Amino acid sequence: MLLPILMLLAVRIEPTDVAVPYRQPQLAAGHGQVAMVFGGGSAIYFAPTPDQGRTFAPPVKVAEVGALMLGRHRGPRLAILKNALVITAMVGEIKGPTPHPDSGNLITWRSTDRGLTWKRGGTVNDIPTSAREGLHAMAASPDGSLFAAWLDLRHKGTRLYGARSTDGGLNWQKNVQIYESPDGTICQCCHPTLTFDESGRLFAMWRNALDGSRDIYFTASSDGQRFAPAQKLGQGTWKLNACPMDGGALAVEKGKVFTAWRRDGEIFVAEPGQAEQNVGSGKDVSLARSKRGTYLAWSHEASLQLLTPKATAPTELTPTGAFVTLLALPDGGVLAAWEAKGSVETKRLD
Repeated sequence: MLLPILMLLAVRIEPTDVAVPYRQPQLAAGHGQVAMVFGGGSAIYFAPTPDQGRTFAPPVKVAEVGALMLGRHRGPRLAILKNALVITAMVGEIKGPTPHPDSGNLITWRSTDRGLTWKRGGTVNDIPTSAREGLHAMAASPDGSLFAAWLDLRHKGTRLYGARSTDGGLNWQKNVQIYESPDGTICQCCHPTLTFDESGRLFAMWRNALDGSRDIYFTASSDGQRFAPAQKLGQGTWKLNACPMDGGALAVEKGKVFTAWRRDGEIFVAEPGQAEQNVGSGKDVSLARSKRGTYLAWSHEASLQLLTPKATAPTELTPTGAFVTLLALPDGGVLAAWEAKGSVETKRLD
């Protein structure tokens, strides 16, 4: 008999200043700790949960920066290592009343006391301002190293670049080019996605701009230096001479790759080399793999939709919300977090 999926009451984290909304939450788990990071104005915030998402401690301000890149999947990212917590964020300069359009670097912050205090680490991009588009991803390997990837503008056109850190974000190795489109640019404002599998193999996913289409591609690497030839996901294509500002979601389990992404106004799931499956209408999809199976959540009009394992159709996660993100928890549950009218809300899916 299938056990029902139960959704606990949402936990709401309110901003201290209603004029400065909390935005772009991201979740991470590792080494017995689960936590969330998000932005608010020019500040980065960290909020741990002592009970795997049932409650959250008050947010800690990590840093106040010049211009924090937020919106459309920009915002800080979090990785939990054995001996450190690491946050990356795109930070630009303020010149006059607004952020300067030609600035932006990927900066690191570190905590070695489980998030109570934070210190600045290294700068990830080795060419100044090449990361100024502001879209990036970061993931932690089972061996304790980190890898970050971002949309890079050091050359003509947008390319996908990455870098590795073996000392918890203090220093970052020479940047490597993950992918360059033969048409001169990848999609200019769709976020990349990263994950590691259990063996430490790295997987990267991004939206390409190739032959007049804006389709999702992925690659893999065993060392973070050399990457396999890029592979398109799904059999259909999206002919579009514009950027949808929407990437995708990626998980790897026991060597099996699971992906979810948007094409036009529809959400699809696919495994590499197989036909895609339409699961509903919407955008901004997130994916998590738990012991029960695959969970999906995405935006549809003002609401957030949720598709749980074994379900044949999505249900409403919340009537109002945006930019949902999902995390598979160590205890087998799944945690969701999203923007909620200036606040951040989270909810366990058990």
